[in-house]
Amino acid sequence: MNRETFIKSTAAALTMTAANASLTDLFSKPAGEEKMPVLFIGHGSPMNAIEDNAYSREWRKLGQSLPRPEAILCISAHWMSEGVRVTAVPRPETIHDFGGFPQALFDTQYPAPGYPRLAKSTAMLLEPEPVIEDHEWGLDHGAWSVLKPMFPEADIPVIQLSLDVRRGHEAHYRLSKSLAALRRRRVLIIGSGNIVHNLGRMQWKDEAYDWAQEFDDIAVKKIQNGEHSALVNYDKLGQAAKLSIPSPDHYWPMLYILGLQEKNDELRFFNRKTTMGSVSMTSFIFST
Repeated sequence: MNRETFIKSTAAALTMTAANASLTDLFSKPAGEEKMPVLFIGHGSPMNAIEDNAYSREWRKLGQSLPRPEAILCISAHWMSEGVRVTAVPRPETIHDFGGFPQALFDTQYPAPGYPRLAKSTAMLLEPEPVIEDHEWGLDHGAWSVLKPMFPEADIPVIQLSLDVRRGHEAHYRLSKSLAALRRRRVLIIGSGNIVHNLGRMQWKDEAYDWAQEFDDIAVKKIQNGEHSALVNYDKLGQAAKLSIPSPDHYWPMLYILGLQEKNDELRFFNRKTTMGSVSMTSFIFST
C-alpha cells in the first residue's frame, strides 16, 4: 500500500469511527445485530395521504406492524438538488408541492420534528461525499403523504436526503450503502417514488398500459432474483423501461433501498398494482 492510499484509507476509517460515535450519542440503544427494515413505497397521488383506500390502509397496517423507529430517513422523488443535501431543521414545514387538488389536501399538515444531530451524523457517514446540511427544505409530499397514514401521530423525528441530479444511476446505488449503519440505530429508511411513473401518459382509469405492467413485472422479478445491476442499468431493459421511466426522479429512491439490502434480509411486496395507465404502486420491504 502506497502512502497516498494509506492516508486515504486511514482517513476513511477515522471518519466512519467518528460517525458511529456520533450515532452512539444520538440513540438510547447501542448498535447491535438487530436491524430496522428498509422500505420502498410507491406513493402515487398525494391524495393517498387523506383518502381511505387500499394503498393508505396498507401503509397504516405497515406502521402498526413495524418496530417503532427512533427516527426516519426518507429519500423522496420530490427533492432533487445539485449536490447531496440533508434536512437539518428542527421543525420541518409541510411542503404542498403540487397543484389542482382539493383544499383539504393543502390544509393537511404533518408536524413531525426534525433531527439536526442525525442530519450531521448522516452527512458524516456519507463522507468523503460533500453533503450540505439544508436549513430551508421541509417535508415534501413524497415523504409526508406516506408517513401520515403510517405514523399519524407525527411524533417520530424525520429527515430527508436529496437526490443529486449530477449523479448517474450507479452512483446513487453506491451512495446508499454508506447509510447501512443507520439500520442498526433504529432509523427507518424509506425510499418514496414509483417504479413506473410517466405522467405524460397518465389516464384517469384504474388500469395499466401493457408496457407499464410489463416493466413492473420485470422489475419485481429482478428484485426477487437480486439482479441489482440490471435494475441500476434499466435503460438497457427495452422499450417498456423507456416508456415507464421517462425521467429517473421517481425511480432513483428504489435504487437506494436496493443498495441497502443485506444478505439475510427477507423480501415482501405489497400494494402490487399499476394504475392510472402509467403509475406503479408496487412497494416492497427488506426485513430480518
